[in-house]
Amino acid sequence: MSSLDDILKSRRDTRHFTADEVPDEVIEKALQAGHWAPSVGLTDATRYYIIKSAEVKSAVKNLFLDYNKKAEELTDNPEQKELYKSLKLEAIEEAPIGLIIAYDRSVLNQFTIGTIGSNEAVKFSSVCAAQNIWLSLTEQGYGMGWVSILNYYQFKKILDLPENIEPLGYFCIGKPATNYGNQPMLQQLHWKQKSEAPDCTEIKNVIENCVSDFVLKPQPETEDKTHFRSLLQEKIDSKTKPVGALGTLETLAFQIGTVFKTLNPKIIKPNIVVFAADHGIANHGVSAYPQDVTRQMVNNFLEGGAAINVFCNQHDIKLSIVDSGINYDFPTNAKLINAKIAKGTQSFLHSPAMSETELQLCLEKGKKIVETIAKTGSNCIGFGEMGIGNTSTASVLMSILTGFLIEECVGKGTGVADEKLIQKQKLLEKAIKNYSGSKELMPQLAYFGGFEIIQMASGILTAFENNMIILVDGFICSVAFLIASKINPAIIQNAVFCHCSAEKAHQKLLNYLQANPILNLDLRLGEGTGCAVAFPVLKSAEAFLNEMASFESAGVSRK
Repeated sequence: MSSLDDILKSRRDTRHFTADEVPDEVIEKALQAGHWAPSVGLTDATRYYIIKSAEVKSAVKNLFLDYNKKAEELTDNPEQKELYKSLKLEAIEEAPIGLIIAYDRSVLNQFTIGTIGSNEAVKFSSVCAAQNIWLSLTEQGYGMGWVSILNYYQFKKILDLPENIEPLGYFCIGKPATNYGNQPMLQQLHWKQKSEAPDCTEIKNVIENCVSDFVLKPQPETEDKTHFRSLLQEKIDSKTKPVGALGTLETLAFQIGTVFKTLNPKIIKPNIVVFAADHGIANHGVSAYPQDVTRQMVNNFLEGGAAINVFCNQHDIKLSIVDSGINYDFPTNAKLINAKIAKGTQSFLHSPAMSETELQLCLEKGKKIVETIAKTGSNCIGFGEMGIGNTSTASVLMSILTGFLIEECVGKGTGVADEKLIQKQKLLEKAIKNYSGSKELMPQLAYFGGFEIIQMASGILTAFENNMIILVDGFICSVAFLIASKINPAIIQNAVFCHCSAEKAHQKLLNYLQANPILNLDLRLGEGTGCAVAFPVLKSAEAFLNEMASFESAGVSRK
């Protein structure tokens, strides 16, 4: 081909290949074209892996088949489902060569020009390399097909790719067996028509930032609160039992009645909200798991396969999942509350995790989510979280907000080894020393905060405004509560601390907050699981207060 336009127009996702071998010089020329692609900050972070082994191809094909089956179930339209099944979406075993194009996330461990706005700029550079390779192969008379319907965590695992290597996908390379009339295959097979011209709009005006300041609404005082509490305590003490014999259940019953301002409290439409986001500090190896696990676990929540799904189903609790800032774009049809601020925070090792505007957006979005839930009639809300690296963020926030040394606030999180725990502690200590900003709360939250942690803090404040029982999960959620309590200490009245986590610093934080957790089961999963497991205890407190006979009604003599 001689014309660049011809090459661009004929560059197609190839799904059918001949058995012809691909000469080494063709691959070498294509990879060199990829190497010539733009690279943000000259990171030179793109990595390539060639696959010719039939065994490896077969393993990758099985991964594709597993996720392709899940993809079939995403449509309820029978005709579309059948058409999808008929599409040829990959040629993993047929193509002579497999190519993995990936980027090395470890380059972000050093200051990199062009990545301050988004860590994904490194990924975008690798996409440019993929396009150059595609065009080079097309010019040489060969084709390439991009396979992205994969479980990326398993993909990396079976190929033994390093944790810091993030693949764009699996690419099939060979001699095209058809050109589909020089049209995209999906268009030729009537899946969808590609538009004739690019969609381009000129932007002529700048819209002023309209993020509002977070303002607490004063809660009206209940008249004659002392008299009501005396009546409530008398109702509890008059049940057919020795005074105090039901222990914590009596404390919970008194708390529920006080929050709802009634002698006959009823928990209505309980809801656990899991806020999920990614953290820039995770790029420094503070977790035992790769960052992509945040996305994978959120998919697991949406598919109903996680522990929190099981426990919420068991106790008839509504589960809400929030994308607070995951480094991934989810399909718009996902059952997901979109409160994304950005695709993860920046690393706070040398610079702020978020801007002041992003902080205000977090407060605003967290408030709106809980207000929406309160309007459904729910009066009990639990807070859970998911985010690789968020124990590091929570540890730093705990340290700077309580004055405890960072070594007292750092734990193993997802289960890092002892040696890595020491590295994690030193890294976080360095991050705190690097901070030279204001000692005021908001600047500190912007510098060290996580999107999901700040949204939870805002949600907790809003739940208190709406007279809701606030269920607090483990260490990270308790740090979110700590933040909220610095803004409004009165929220402790509505808070039920569901358990003491196995995370080392949680007991210390609970002591600081003067909080007594309901359970101690060595949980350290997060997700709001502690809230769900403790919920039946709360219901037992409600039940005895409303249904248990009094000494008078049962004709039983008091002590």
